This record gives sequence, C-alpha cells and structure tokens, in this order.
Amino acid sequence: MIGKLKGVVDSVDEEALILDVSGVGYLVSASARTLRSLPAPGEPAELLIETHVREDAIRLYGFLTAAERDWFRLLQNVQGVGAKVALGILGVLSADALSAAIARQDKATMARAPGVGPKLAARLVLELKDKAPALGAADFAGPERAPKLAKPAEDAILALVGLGYAQPQAAAAMARISARLGPEAETAALIRAGLKDLAQQ
Repeated sequence: MIGKLKGVVDSVDEEALILDVSGVGYLVSASARTLRSLPAPGEPAELLIETHVREDAIRLYGFLTAAERDWFRLLQNVQGVGAKVALGILGVLSADALSAAIARQDKATMARAPGVGPKLAARLVLELKDKAPALGAADFAGPERAPKLAKPAEDAILALVGLGYAQPQAAAAMARISARLGPEAETAALIRAGLKDLAQQ
C-alpha cells in the first residue's frame, strides 16, 4: 500500500493531480482545498496517500496533512458517504469549520458540501458528534479557523471530564454552550449548562 508520495507536480485539474515521482506519474484524487494549496506545476510536493483497492481499480487519494486524511477516513464511516462525497466536504469546509459545525449540530453548514442533502447532513452531525472533537484538527491548512475556547470553557471541560464524561463529549458540549452563552460566561455557569446539555444527548 502507498502511504506517501514525494515528487514534482506535473498537472492539476478540478478533481485530481498527476504527481511525477522519478518519472512515474501517479494520478491522485484530492479535495478542492488541497488542490488549491498545491505548488505550481514543476514544483516539488509531498502528499500523504490513502490507497483504495477494488477489484476493478486502485485509487489514490492525497492529503497535505494527517488531519485532513483522518477526516477523510472518519467521514466515510457514515452511511451514504463515499470517497467522492468526503472529498467534497473537505473541499468546502476546513477541518476546524467541520469540527465546529458538528459540535454545534449545524446541519445547514454541512449541507453546503456537494452531494450532501438535508438527510445526510443530519446523519453526519449526529453520528460524528462524539468523534469529531477528538481529531484535534487545528493543524489542517485552511483560511477558516474555529474560535479558541475561553479559559472558563476549558476549565469547564476539565470539570466535566472529572465527573466522568469523555473528553470529546465534554468538548462538543462546551462548543455548543460557548456559542450560546458567549465568551463572558463564568466556569460555574458553563458547568451547569454542560451537565444539562449532556443529560439531553
């Protein structure tokens, strides 16, 4: 299996690129965001590769960061999401924006991606709500950045973890609550709201 390719960008189109590795041109599919971030043809590039082997084809999918590759894998765990839809989502939403949308259960943002209708958007935010924050996707290259939680919110997450909740659950709840109560909310109020939120999940 191919895990990484290092070579020279030969050409780039709307859905894929050809990476020349020592005279061999590898056709690598990638998200629109990754393709926009590539160096110009003739310049060196290095991509992490996810290899899909099927009876009739071998497909290579390329990523600039491990976080993007992890999202690609995770998204496909949801019924109705194949490689093409996963790349479409990653092309529209940065990992931070994706994580924030899932934490807020924001179906409208998810539905911005090509191939994602209202039903699939609802399934994505529901099934990934306890998994997405654990990815720690802050190292994904992209212009959209999710706001960092304020100190009281971070303290509230630690308190909820101390009460027995999983860190991803606590982080997701605090992202929802912080968006609702604002950055001025105190730790005690955030903990109370967090317990109420988690009890309803």
